[in-house]
Amino acid sequence: MSDATHLGDATRRTLRTSLQTLVALLPLLAGEPSAGNAPAVAGVVAVAAALTRVMALPEVERILPRRLRKEGSP
Repeated sequence: MSDATHLGDATRRTLRTSLQTLVALLPLLAGEPSAGNAPAVAGVVAVAAALTRVMALPEVERILPRRLRKEGSP
């Protein structure tokens, strides 16, 4: 795979969590879809993505209990 198409671990986790959060919020939109819901949904997805990105930082990995660390982390 070329470097241009290779995603880092943190990026993959962030994208995966964003998608999972969006899918989890779909029932809220199914009831009464409106453009007014879009900012709230976007905000929740953005917060979930930001938290995922922070949790992927090496500094956070080091303070997590060993059982919660990414495999191969010291």
